[in-house]
Amino acid sequence: MNNLKTTGLLAFLGALFVGVGYALGGASGGALALGIAVVLNFGIYFYSDRLALRSAKARRVEPHEMPDLFQTVSSLAQREQMPMPSIHIIDSPQPNAFATGRSPKHAAVAVTTGILELLDRRELEGVLAHELAHVKNRDILIGTVAATIAAALTLLARMAFWTGMGRRRGNNGATALVGLVAMVLAPIAAALIQTAISRSREYEADHDGAKSTGSPLALASALEKISAGAAKHPMNVNPAILHLFIADPLKAFRGKGPGRMSKMFSTHPPVDQRIARLHQMASPLS
Repeated sequence: MNNLKTTGLLAFLGALFVGVGYALGGASGGALALGIAVVLNFGIYFYSDRLALRSAKARRVEPHEMPDLFQTVSSLAQREQMPMPSIHIIDSPQPNAFATGRSPKHAAVAVTTGILELLDRRELEGVLAHELAHVKNRDILIGTVAATIAAALTLLARMAFWTGMGRRRGNNGATALVGLVAMVLAPIAAALIQTAISRSREYEADHDGAKSTGSPLALASALEKISAGAAKHPMNVNPAILHLFIADPLKAFRGKGPGRMSKMFSTHPPVDQRIARLHQMASPLS
């Protein structure tokens, strides 16, 4: 169901992008929007991993520097019949991790120094299995494409506002109204779709990661610790890569008790719901 939901949301997001271009500028506007989408997604496909690692200030490490970490990732990758990803470290006390890369052959896993200090071996294995599940399912590419299209929609709306694209199209008030509505609502709709995709893929990675290790409760325990640590230790992260992390790295800045609207725009599902799902997975395994 999560995979079907993601496919549907991505298709709708792409159609929305082209549709807004058409609403604002007719056939030429639709063609322009499609061209922008193609160029952006081409760049994302080849460079998103490098940009994400650089943005997170992650440095690559070699096997002799962290043999235990490499051994754990290597064992998980072999279990899932995946190539070994590159390993990167982020110098931050906040416990967190993310994976990036357009495919399993071009993947990287980054963990913070904080998560290595906080979690025990089984919990860390659960987190790393979660990240490898993202790689195997190509969630990084899906999420990055969704985030970029959402950002491009906002850019397109701003361009239309300053150039009067929607107002010049046609000679009746209805056409101008459609253009105005598209400029205002499309970026909001795109952001909602993008965050919904991100939340859906987190649930799927939790499930697949727990299935890989056979220990849903270890991942549940890790998520509980990570959530508490993220609230305690702030970490400045570019909002463009929030969806990559296993937990919201900006949680310390958001405060407690997010409202319904805040949850709708969140890139991560509520931690208590993720933990509850993992406990449900563990029941038949007990």
